[in-house]
Amino acid sequence: RYISTFRPSVKCEVAKNKAQWKTMGPAKVAVPSPKDFLQKHSKEPKLPARKKEQDSKKLPALSVPRRTDHPIMGIQSKKNFINTNAVAAITRLPKKPQPIYVDRRQGDKYLLETSGLVPKYIKKKDYGLIPKYVTRRNEEMKRAQKEYEAGILEHLKKRAMKQLSDEERTSLLQ
Repeated sequence: RYISTFRPSVKCEVAKNKAQWKTMGPAKVAVPSPKDFLQKHSKEPKLPARKKEQDSKKLPALSVPRRTDHPIMGIQSKKNFINTNAVAAITRLPKKPQPIYVDRRQGDKYLLETSGLVPKYIKKKDYGLIPKYVTRRNEEMKRAQKEYEAGILEHLKKRAMKQLSDEERTSLLQ
């Protein structure tokens, strides 16, 4: 079995210092008196006292009536609401019915617009037009093709055989 070589020295130190820690801490620290106990909310920060200047400021006028105010009674309007509503209903344009579709014999109705059966995309302003990026890409391809063909023609002209005149031919042969 393992036994530490420091065991006797540790035992001696513990026995020597045991008396100091009997008060749950070093003996040198002063123990607080029982009269100075913590009270409720004593650690919370305290707000400064209100100044008299803030109290003297007038409150803004309230748009809400006070509890003591009473409504004015006896005011009546000469407007005939029944007639005006009837006239407005008669002169108003009739509502257009929403387009719907029925999917079964039982008559389950659904809105036609959200169903996907009506092609909404043909009502777009750019419907049927070629997109700008496609036209731009086609132009770039045509330009690149022309440059390539021009480069090939130049290359062929440089490497092409020259036709000699009769005088040069005869001089070379001799």
